[in-house]
Amino acid sequence: MSILVIDIGTSSLRAAIVRHDGSIHFLNHEACRPSTPAPGLVEFDAQIMAESVLRVCAKTIEQSRATDKIVGVGITNQRASTVIWSKSTGKPFGPALGWQDLRTVGECITAAAEHGIKLAPNQTATKAAWMLSHYIDANKIDRRDVRIGTVDSFVAAVLSNNQLHTTDSSNAAVTGLCSIDAHSWSPRLCDLLRVDIDTLPTIVASTGVIGNATALPNSPPIAALIGDQQSSLIGQACISSGATKITFGTGGMLNTFTGQRAPKNFTRDTQGTYPIVAYRDATQTHWASEAIMLAAGTNIDWLREDLKLINSPEESHEIAAQVDDSAGVVFVPALFGLGTPHWDYGARGTLLGITRGTSRSHIVRAVLEGIAQRGADMVDSVVEATKLEVGSIRIDGGMSRNPTFVQALADATRRTIEVSPVTEATTLGAAFLAGVGVSFWSSLDEATSTWKPAQIVTPNRPLDRAQWHEAILRARNWIPALSSLDF
Repeated sequence: MSILVIDIGTSSLRAAIVRHDGSIHFLNHEACRPSTPAPGLVEFDAQIMAESVLRVCAKTIEQSRATDKIVGVGITNQRASTVIWSKSTGKPFGPALGWQDLRTVGECITAAAEHGIKLAPNQTATKAAWMLSHYIDANKIDRRDVRIGTVDSFVAAVLSNNQLHTTDSSNAAVTGLCSIDAHSWSPRLCDLLRVDIDTLPTIVASTGVIGNATALPNSPPIAALIGDQQSSLIGQACISSGATKITFGTGGMLNTFTGQRAPKNFTRDTQGTYPIVAYRDATQTHWASEAIMLAAGTNIDWLREDLKLINSPEESHEIAAQVDDSAGVVFVPALFGLGTPHWDYGARGTLLGITRGTSRSHIVRAVLEGIAQRGADMVDSVVEATKLEVGSIRIDGGMSRNPTFVQALADATRRTIEVSPVTEATTLGAAFLAGVGVSFWSSLDEATSTWKPAQIVTPNRPLDRAQWHEAILRARNWIPALSSLDF
């Protein structure tokens, strides 16, 4: 017996089988890249996504047919990306808006000025309002035929032949439309944004059967919905107070499990972190704190594609390892601004300390160390915000396979780093929740007990944090108009 997991990321989606020992098999994926029709706009075709989901599921099921009986399905997804589709036909009314889409910055500023509501353009709230206005009202479509939701909702609809319209608390809580208990939608917020609650999905627990995937062979039960970062947290067995993971992908996302005590609101705290729902089961809501780095692996792409200092991401390790240190060169990875704790959208990437003796290896190492220093910034922020003890840190994502970077992260944080056995732990988290939902595992503790780190890296030499903070000051407020924005 096994669990089928569908994992929808920002630029690709995949399906895989997870067995009782936590091993992943028959992984199939397809690219599903968003488009950028104009600066700041990020869209994707939800119908193409639907077709891709069904293809990768069919391929994985066919490959596993001889060895695995699928007893449950888990869905994990990029959060806050928003889809609008027909209740009667299941077809999208227009392009879906990706979480990076910035077309509603003005609406966020207006909401804060007129109503005192703090919303960010990467949340679902203003995207939903924009889509209803531009796709539905502008075309005189009856709102009674409208469904709007995040990617998990749409994929569940696709798998159930448009019978399900659900989301879970981990996804709902980051939309900007949710009540503080993460169980229901806020009538006040929905009314202010003119988003009909009837168009939104029912909020359910993250684990437990919600319906059947009738679009798949044998109609297995859908038993988990979970946001990608929360899924990675669970997939790395971080389900005790203070347990922390960081995913280093295109950006960097830190999550620390905080327990069952609910926050007072969903707004950003003074340390630049956010409360989020880690997951919700039948009896309790479990919470976490989140810190965000706007650019992590993007900096490696910059070295390869634009500066052409490396030929592949793997080569960044090989070149950086040719020198013992960066020889005083410091790089602040603020290509899109700075997230936690600063939230300065006008900060910009900064390279300091260059001399005539600076080599390619020094610059490449400085970039890796700069990303590690930003990781340490996030750890410091979440410790201050939660007052929890953060011991070892578990990491996944593409950069978790870079030995020079992982060592730099241990040195910057002064903590032991445990590297995930799989690059993307999101698949495991969704499998664990779905498996518990169909009694494949008796509890989440049993499911996560299968997790073992691929590598453990301990601190070696400390990186200069005082010099780092000086470099941050020099990178900030480079574009004052952007630095003044506060979401």
